[in-house]
Amino acid sequence: MTIHKEGHKTIAVSAFVFALINLVSFYFISFHQPWLSWIIFIITLGLLLFLISFFRVPSRKLTIDENAVVCPADGKVVVIEEMFDEEYFKDKRLQVSIFMSPANVHQNLNPVSGNVVYSQYHKGKYLVAWNPKSSTENERYTVVISSNKGEILVKQIAGALAKRIVNYLSVGQKVLQSEEMGFIKFGSRVDVLLPAGARVSVKLNQAVQGGVTVLATF
Repeated sequence: MTIHKEGHKTIAVSAFVFALINLVSFYFISFHQPWLSWIIFIITLGLLLFLISFFRVPSRKLTIDENAVVCPADGKVVVIEEMFDEEYFKDKRLQVSIFMSPANVHQNLNPVSGNVVYSQYHKGKYLVAWNPKSSTENERYTVVISSNKGEILVKQIAGALAKRIVNYLSVGQKVLQSEEMGFIKFGSRVDVLLPAGARVSVKLNQAVQGGVTVLATF
């Protein structure tokens, strides 16, 4: 397991605050109320460890299969439905959405190999990620990858807590399946719009792993 580069600065600042709080607690509280100092230490240590775990990147055996679409994110499948895409395709597509809780790994991965043909950032609201309107009204980043099986749209969506979406892809870039696409801080949602002919391989409420679980096949 490694720590994602997006977390280095955040963890460093948090570690400094953790040390400062506990130094103050040790010098001004521990002599008179040692139990309170221990409570402060345990709570702040727990918060620091949780923050570190949020930016973890576990070692996994990634799925590489040109006939499959792999999950771009860890989390739980919350939507499998047909919808009309107004942003790029201008027609009906099958949408699969994955909700990422703060406890999930938040690195996002390419669902297929291919060429990036569309990349667009949208400012927006911060509705809770499971709200259906979050797909079109929240802050989000949309990319489309053209593979040998068709075009796949992936939408990184900010939630009530997620205030920063990072996307590393650009139009014209050639990408490989299960390599890094981006990162979303502090819980959110990722939508995948599948091309015609794709057969969904996951079920509602199923827990999935980014880069490992097969989302759909051709």
